[in-house]
Amino acid sequence: MTMKDRLTWVLAAILICSLNVGAQTQRDDAFKAKYELKEVVVMSRHNIRAPLSSAGAGVTRVTPHEWFQWSSPASQLSLRGGVLETEMGQFFRKWVVNEGLLPDNYRPEGDDVLFYANSRQRTFATAKYFSAGFLPFANVEIQHKLQEDKMDPVFTPQFTKMNAAYRQQVMDEINALNGGPKAWMDAVKPYLLLMEEVIDMASSPAALQGDTLHFTYDDTQITIEKGDEPRMTGGYKLANSVADALVLQYYEMEGSPEAAFGHTLTLDQWRGICSVKEVYDGLLFTAHSAAVNLAYPLVSRIHDELNNAGRKFTFLCGHDSNLASIGSALRLVFPETTQAAELHTPIGSKLVFEKWTDGQEDYVAVNLVYQNVSQLQGRLLLSLSEPPMVGSVVIEGLQANSDGLYRLSDVNTRFEETMAAYDAIVDDPTEVEAPQQGNNEGTAAVYSLQGQRLDAPQRGINIMNGTKVLFP
Repeated sequence: MTMKDRLTWVLAAILICSLNVGAQTQRDDAFKAKYELKEVVVMSRHNIRAPLSSAGAGVTRVTPHEWFQWSSPASQLSLRGGVLETEMGQFFRKWVVNEGLLPDNYRPEGDDVLFYANSRQRTFATAKYFSAGFLPFANVEIQHKLQEDKMDPVFTPQFTKMNAAYRQQVMDEINALNGGPKAWMDAVKPYLLLMEEVIDMASSPAALQGDTLHFTYDDTQITIEKGDEPRMTGGYKLANSVADALVLQYYEMEGSPEAAFGHTLTLDQWRGICSVKEVYDGLLFTAHSAAVNLAYPLVSRIHDELNNAGRKFTFLCGHDSNLASIGSALRLVFPETTQAAELHTPIGSKLVFEKWTDGQEDYVAVNLVYQNVSQLQGRLLLSLSEPPMVGSVVIEGLQANSDGLYRLSDVNTRFEETMAAYDAIVDDPTEVEAPQQGNNEGTAAVYSLQGQRLDAPQRGINIMNGTKVLFP
């Protein structure tokens, strides 16, 4: 398939997705007479959190304005996020009861229900609040493996295998994505300028001290190391942090002009600011060869859950990077969102795998479920008559039946192919695990974009001048 053909296919898939918005809540009586819901596996992004940066960090130096005073410490779930997640749990309860999967006010028996979250506070708390709405009569245990606010390796999108040829393959794919990193960043430059205006960057402490006058990205580097997430350094990382803080403030302040420091922005402008974040996540987590490595633990876990005969409902809670890498690894085409600020994996969104049977064969439907801007800001109650947004997810290369369902056997084959791609990566035992953050010691290998090796003790990739790609 040529790049042009692939683009045409993806655009068609997105159109199909948009036409099927609401599929989860609008299935007719004929569908329900034909199929029975057997199991649901939810891969969730955490709900609204405080920005990752604390006071005194870079985002505070690029504006003269005071950021929102959050109800929680940096990176942790906000009070609003807890309320919204409880409402989402209540909606899912109404839905599975209506479909006959579970009785109302169900108390789990044995291992038929599983809640497993990353050990970050925002993910654990999201799962806890969801469970309160979903199973109010059950004190559900939220499984997590590490102490509070540590990253569970299952939810850490890190490279667990590495070799020189594979590293080059990943970088070649990153540099080919949508014309390459510079093309992506050039495309969102109007929104970088918009953010500069919104935060009054020209009057910020950083600007007055001569440090930062504009969001720049000609110094951007991407680092790939074994035992670590893909990482970005340089000016674009700062832009991503500011975009993240702005959109979270937009949700928490209910869209008031103060959320944009006195500016009144349209939803399209907020979506533009969110596109700055999408570029950051897209470059780091959606190259397919990288994603099969980054997402392997969760891909294998979701596969196991879908084929667990004793399970009825599974809730896994992680991050947007998990959704992005899972989607790319499995070649899922997410719908472009409607009535949302974020374009593909909104805050609190759920990638939902539904297993149905017609009595002869099992099938899978995949949906993206999320609260729209009005629901987030207004904390609106959700129900079957007032549901969250639901968009159908297309599995590229698989054929759905006339009811929009994929054969479970075909879906299993896709999972197995993805896991086999991970197994095929040969790990080089001479590759050194990434040092702890803040430690810049180590040996580096430097490659040109054509794969020629040069000698230099540097890290990362310089994506702007088109002359060299640097690796650890």
